[in-house]
Amino acid sequence: MSEPHVFTGTKPVAEQHRFDTDALSHWMTTQVPGFAGPLTVEMFKGGQSNPTYKLITPSKSYVMRAKPGPVAKLLPSAHAVEREFRVMKALHGTGVPVAEMYALCEDEAVIGRAFYVMECVEGRVMWDQALPEMSNAQRGAIYDEMNRVLAALHSVKPDDIGLEGYGKPGNYFERQIGRWSKQYVASITQPIEEMDRLMEWLPQNIPAMARDESMVSVVHGDYRLDNLMFHPTEPRVLAVLDWELSTLGHPLADFSYHCMAWHIPPGAFRGIGGLDVAALGIPTEAEYIARYCERTGLTTPDRLKADWNFYLAYNLFRLAAILQGIAKRVEMGTASSAQAVSSAAGARPLAQLAWRYASAAD
Repeated sequence: MSEPHVFTGTKPVAEQHRFDTDALSHWMTTQVPGFAGPLTVEMFKGGQSNPTYKLITPSKSYVMRAKPGPVAKLLPSAHAVEREFRVMKALHGTGVPVAEMYALCEDEAVIGRAFYVMECVEGRVMWDQALPEMSNAQRGAIYDEMNRVLAALHSVKPDDIGLEGYGKPGNYFERQIGRWSKQYVASITQPIEEMDRLMEWLPQNIPAMARDESMVSVVHGDYRLDNLMFHPTEPRVLAVLDWELSTLGHPLADFSYHCMAWHIPPGAFRGIGGLDVAALGIPTEAEYIARYCERTGLTTPDRLKADWNFYLAYNLFRLAAILQGIAKRVEMGTASSAQAVSSAAGARPLAQLAWRYASAAD
């Protein structure tokens, strides 16, 4: 196994993601304090949705996130770079580590699509959740830091940082189930029977705690190891990445999504399901849940355990719908990485696993 990926892995900009570099450079001269060209553009490897670019100048590097080009008309809400910019700008300076935001451009006349420019944070992005290069103590520290950062996010009061209107209030699970059901139906390449069953079962089986309207936080929507930028040598998160799916919602939806790693086997989609985590120094799911409950005070492990099959079924369903969307983009030729092809194949097995948890909850 190679060393953990460093978030400097770039490649030449693919044809379908190219834009007018001179136009961008001119815009940055007026919008980004301290910017000075000449500007060179590369594209980061990985990421299936919003293409991410490294902007290099003689004195400083920046990161740009943009809507895909050409913008897919299929899922209009799925490339909201404006929302990513807003949430990270609001969270900067809280206990949640995020890159500094420099400027947002919503004028598509500049480079043909909306984009934003942010700080380039150098560090490690780790893709294999078993962390094979590390010692047991190092693995334990990485997992505890992941837990700490998510608890910090869920402890921020949205109203305190100007995000009171960042999502619709109430009925979070109903709305999310409806949203991902529609996106799945719009993205079908081959029918998946278990998705049809889940679309019927999930709205009818939402637990009481999941309906608690007082439990509202900023939710990341895709919180996992490889969406975190770690310090080059320390077990410390420097920046949470990829806020594309963030909104105001139920913190336990976000946390249980993150915990799917303990149920998904390595391979098809990144996970540690089936591994002897204790032998690796990685906390068990029960230990991880207990630490989160202790840090946030939102609930107790026993209360959460009673509803856990619902949360797992919901999140696996949601992830299967996301992967189905990637499969559709692969079919249409608009997915932005080779990794998208392998991710797309994961929709069916995740739907099948989701239905197993749903059946166990009955």
